[in-house]
Amino acid sequence: MLGWFRAIMPKEDKFFVLFARHSEILVAGARQLDRLLEGGESVPDACLAIVDLEAQADDITRDVMQAVRRSFITPFDRSDIQALIQSMDDAIDRMNRTVKTVRLFEVNRFEPNMQAIGKVAVEAAELLAQAIPLLDRPGVNVTRLTELTEKIVEAEGRSDDLYDEGLKQLFRSYGQVAPMQFYVGKELYEALERVMDRFEDVANEISAIVIESV
Repeated sequence: MLGWFRAIMPKEDKFFVLFARHSEILVAGARQLDRLLEGGESVPDACLAIVDLEAQADDITRDVMQAVRRSFITPFDRSDIQALIQSMDDAIDRMNRTVKTVRLFEVNRFEPNMQAIGKVAVEAAELLAQAIPLLDRPGVNVTRLTELTEKIVEAEGRSDDLYDEGLKQLFRSYGQVAPMQFYVGKELYEALERVMDRFEDVANEISAIVIESV
């Protein structure tokens, strides 16, 4: 009965606008992260850009939470809306945490596998940006949404492999002769891997919404 009632009542479309804006910020953030990992003179500007994008994302997240409280009818379950926007916000937060690590240790050169993870992050963000608009009709778009979320999860798996291989190479190069450099590299790899973990979390939240809607 509740599902039928929700289906015929007008829905608050503002959520989809806010989700789309946040996904655009995630794409921009991932591209700046990729730029940061190029190293050299691009690092300071890329760091500043990510910090600014994270602040914009926080504003959107607050707007979503307020809309959840104020809306009588939401496009899907309120807890799912909150979980989705929070997982998206966690992704840009983790990019910002990476910036903090880079600044703390004054890093301006990055390992090849770190750079590769940055490119995978861009790929995951762009897949997410394709998926978000389809949530306005999850039942109709179930096939495409499933395809996109599977690709995000697959991208996260590739980042795991890059992380494992990169950490091993890092230890071989610096573990015995320059332990501090190994430590800093390890911190950076872990920061980047957490970014990718959050993208997988978003994919899982989208999958949960799709399952409940079909």
